[in-house]
Amino acid sequence: MIKGGKQIVVSDKEILSMDATTLGNKIANQEITSVYATKTYIAHLKKVNSKINCLVEDRFDEALKEAENADKEIKQNGVGHKKLFGVPISMKESFDVVGMKTTGGLLHLKDAIGKKDAEVVARLKAEGAIILGKTNTPALCFCQETDNKLYGRTNNPWDLTKTSGGSSGGEAALLAIGGAAAGIGSDIGGSIRFPSHFNGVIGFKSGNRQVSQDGSFPQADIPLEERMLGIGPMTKSVQDANMMYNIIAKQPAPRRDLTNFTMTILPRMNYPMSDETEAMLTMVQKQMEDEFNTLREVPPFFDQSALLWQEMMSIDGGQGMAEITFANNKRKEFREYIKEIFTGKSDVHRYLSWALIGAYLFKPSEKRVLEINSLIAQGDKKLDDYLDERILIFPVYHTGALKHGRVYKEIFSIRKTFLKYMPYVAYANVWGLPSLTIPIQTDKQNLPISVQLMSKNGNEDALFQLGEWLESRNRGYVRCPKYD
Repeated sequence: MIKGGKQIVVSDKEILSMDATTLGNKIANQEITSVYATKTYIAHLKKVNSKINCLVEDRFDEALKEAENADKEIKQNGVGHKKLFGVPISMKESFDVVGMKTTGGLLHLKDAIGKKDAEVVARLKAEGAIILGKTNTPALCFCQETDNKLYGRTNNPWDLTKTSGGSSGGEAALLAIGGAAAGIGSDIGGSIRFPSHFNGVIGFKSGNRQVSQDGSFPQADIPLEERMLGIGPMTKSVQDANMMYNIIAKQPAPRRDLTNFTMTILPRMNYPMSDETEAMLTMVQKQMEDEFNTLREVPPFFDQSALLWQEMMSIDGGQGMAEITFANNKRKEFREYIKEIFTGKSDVHRYLSWALIGAYLFKPSEKRVLEINSLIAQGDKKLDDYLDERILIFPVYHTGALKHGRVYKEIFSIRKTFLKYMPYVAYANVWGLPSLTIPIQTDKQNLPISVQLMSKNGNEDALFQLGEWLESRNRGYVRCPKYD
């Protein structure tokens, strides 16, 4: 490209690795055209997606037209104050985009076309973002692994035999290969953080009701579930996560002075944690000790959180999800699960039917619901004070990405093994906390492993500050180069 009489050379690989902020600046400065960036992503996705299966629906033709219009606008008027002008991004399948399908991975919804953009989509489009396409999820986003009957399974780019996580597994896998500048996910049980951790991308789960779920499918209509849902950016840098969160949030994050914060790292406890994960936490602690007040401590209500998460997810016995799954007909998840196990011919993926069975079995009694509401009120009050100027540092999972199906078995066991494996992620959901996932290093299998940073609503700016500090000293995002 020629600018000011000087040729500026930007390779395709550089574009694929760029975060949205960098790419947006280069497009605004006419160092790269939006069309060129969009074509680069499209060519890469066409080449790689058959192996990963992260993108399930594209709008490549429309994206190219929008990129052409963006370039014309830049030449004539510049970008103004739009933060993502001409920047191609991806979108989790569960968010409505006009003219695109929102299916939840269910066969009977394969022709459901969105007529209105989700609130987060509308906000990003207003900032000039171009939607390349939609990414895969488990059925109804109801599992921490990404597989469904309509679109199939998403693979982890770092090792195709490993899970990409879920429910935002397609989004994280696409970003791991550099298939877009950034994306959006949602998280009611680790659904941004599992995939970010397993694929080595930045992920930010927003706090209780800080981002609108209008146009997100399925809706979290029950208050105890709604408080657990966090919609947020999945990116290649913390600066992008910060920028995009402040676009989609109902209120921008207020400034915080990070020097006043205490960094509280979860100690090793009687829960699964690999030696590599423990060593990572210890390394992070040592990195921070010279600059921050740092300690190892178990935060309030930690041990109760996994059970509370399961009970809150089962508050209606899975009735709302079953109504969607079976199109308002009679529930039949037991029959469909058995049918799938023995014949493989059910229209309902076994992850979903088994999750519905679990929600039915773990439905709390009316008395227990009252107890849960009381515990939540107590916890909210205590944590509001405890987290006033404090950031919690947890692992995301006990290890890096596992073989396909292993995470599902660890979490969805009738033996309640979720009590062992879910506490690290359940904490932020149950207490409605914002949480930022940062890739720190790789394990012996060369798979990314991450930490998550948590605090209370209103402390998002402090999370992003610490996230950038850690990112600059550790691995951060590294694009998977296997498919160049």
